[in-house]
Amino acid sequence: MSTITGTRVDEVLRTAVESGTVPNVVATAADADGPIYEGAFGPKAVGKPAPVTVDTLYRIASMTKMVTTVAALQLVERGDLDLDEAVPKYRPEFADLQILDGWDGDEPRLRDPKTFATVRQLVAHTSGLGYWFWNADLVRWEAKTGTGNTLAGTKDAFTAPLVAEPGAQVEYGTNTDWLGLVVEAVSGQPLDAYFDEHILGPLGMAQATFHPTEQQRENLVAVHLHDEQTGAWNASSVDWNTAPDWWAGGHGLYCPPSEYLRFQRMLLNNGTLDGAKILEATTVEDAFANQIGDLDWPAAIATAEPVTTADFNAGPGYKFGLGLLRNTEDIPGMRRAGSGAWAGIFNTHFWVDRTAGITGAVYTQTLPFVEPEVFQVYVDFERALYEAL
Repeated sequence: MSTITGTRVDEVLRTAVESGTVPNVVATAADADGPIYEGAFGPKAVGKPAPVTVDTLYRIASMTKMVTTVAALQLVERGDLDLDEAVPKYRPEFADLQILDGWDGDEPRLRDPKTFATVRQLVAHTSGLGYWFWNADLVRWEAKTGTGNTLAGTKDAFTAPLVAEPGAQVEYGTNTDWLGLVVEAVSGQPLDAYFDEHILGPLGMAQATFHPTEQQRENLVAVHLHDEQTGAWNASSVDWNTAPDWWAGGHGLYCPPSEYLRFQRMLLNNGTLDGAKILEATTVEDAFANQIGDLDWPAAIATAEPVTTADFNAGPGYKFGLGLLRNTEDIPGMRRAGSGAWAGIFNTHFWVDRTAGITGAVYTQTLPFVEPEVFQVYVDFERALYEAL
């Protein structure tokens, strides 16, 4: 399948596993004509013989967000959804959310927002919603109230307050989980059914799912954590809630790398793949365009929960499109300006470089997110791939 073979790409990935930097890794890449690289190294679970392949099931976590975004954009194209409408038009319960504006001793100080967030602000992470692992106030709020976060899969996650005024700043958070609820309200379908009918089915993504079968779970990679004494990787039982109250548009999909590459290729090919038209080309153009104006994606975000994520240091020069982080300058030896990318909490990453005509992704299953040594594998893979072109 691969057209790039016997290169430093394989060496980068194999060395990452053999050195113990990651327990396993799968990487894929494609151009407009189809896959150009597929590599898989290491076991599904450390200490067990079964190897990972490009068809192994991974928790793609927040890479789900772009699928949910595409669902919303399809509804926009049909005239059923307006990105610039306030969210409560579609989900009235959103109007109940207040802003967490600090603390009076041990009591949270809450106030009403000046305006309601729009659907576009959900898509671009400027609604004011946050994630606990990058916001210490939300960690404290959850501890105080006993409310589950989105990973718990319980509906009380949607009572979490805003942490900023809508439109005031970029704050990565539960925006796309709310967007999934909007998609359900507008389409009249549960999110899993909508995905299957309008995105996953047409793209031939037969294994991608919110709810893997027992047989699929046998093909699922374990999430690996560091041994507290040695630092070595150990397989864990970490997983999503198998019976959630709602399908998580922000993180819930399981998907093989080979199938998500089809989704990436659809974006690379302006919304169409193998005759299946998922989006209009003009809509894809909007997805890769700056949607946050003069705001910037934060150059650095400090962790509020180190076991879940390290600090995220993107550096300057990033904007957000519709579901995609957009670099505004060429990255030497790597993606070109205007590329779109995103990632998942268990260290899965993808990018789509429409200028160079290349899309790629790299997958492992570890915590914490963006641990520097693990993130470097992604960087090294991308650099080696572009060198091999």
